[in-house]
Amino acid sequence: MRHPTPAQTVGPFYGYALPFPGGGEMAPAGHPDTLTVHGHVYDGAGAPIPDALLEFWQPGPARAGKPGSMRRDPVTGGFAGRDQVTFTGFGRVATAADGHWSIRTLRPAGVPYLSVCVFARGLLHHLYTRAYLDPAATDPLLAALAPDRRATLLAAREDPHLHRFDIRLQGPEETVFLDFR
Repeated sequence: MRHPTPAQTVGPFYGYALPFPGGGEMAPAGHPDTLTVHGHVYDGAGAPIPDALLEFWQPGPARAGKPGSMRRDPVTGGFAGRDQVTFTGFGRVATAADGHWSIRTLRPAGVPYLSVCVFARGLLHHLYTRAYLDPAATDPLLAALAPDRRATLLAAREDPHLHRFDIRLQGPEETVFLDFR
């Protein structure tokens, strides 16, 4: 008698090499315009995902035309730009046991959103989305979406310096993900 082969998922292997200290600290500590953006990552059943990894990219003040923040410093071997003084425009954070994540950043310059990439167990390809910090933002992507789908890309403003953006990988409130081909 034949038995089905057990299902397997990919990873997660993110905890070994991808996270780095201060990965969510994109903005300099104490900067007066710092925003905290936080949320949870949920699976299709609404359960938190404790082992996802999120990357964030954004343009910021005085970043146009400058190299990215994930360059290796040839002298120290550390990451150039991660000096707690310079705005980096790039962040990478793992979710906690309850699926929660948090970054400290500045308001994006020139666009109304943060770019987000999601890595999680069972995903053969990472997912791209956007977190819009202004519900009144005018953007071609938002304009093309039905109101209920548009809502999945809007971060909720909890106070002037705190926004919440939950990511749902499946289900009726699944976050809109972008397909780059």
